[in-house]
Amino acid sequence: QVQLVESGGGLVQAGGSLRLSCAASGLTFSRSHMAWFRQAPGKEREFVTVFNWSGSRTYYADSVKGRFTISIDNAKNMAFLQMNSLKPEDTAVYYCAASRELAGDFTSPTKYTYWGQGTQVSVSS
Repeated sequence: QVQLVESGGGLVQAGGSLRLSCAASGLTFSRSHMAWFRQAPGKEREFVTVFNWSGSRTYYADSVKGRFTISIDNAKNMAFLQMNSLKPEDTAVYYCAASRELAGDFTSPTKYTYWGQGTQVSVSS
């Protein structure tokens, strides 16, 4: 049984930083595509970033490029999202997602099989 558990969310002032963690179990982590999405109240779930294991490539949404960084620790089966220079518009529930296969539009939530329960990030102005 695959399980993803996020942690590290909280309340931070604009300009601050947070580091989210995603602990994975039940899947071959080193051969899984790991992504972060977020969902703000009243909005659709939005792609943030993905680590594509097959080419060790990372992709970011334009809105977070240069501020957020995804990293992977295969030995610990963990993924991280370092978020710097946070803005109030970054406020959302952040979700970790994983998939063994990833074809087509990797920014679509439908491409990911496994999801965590989410962690709240709130950025005050």
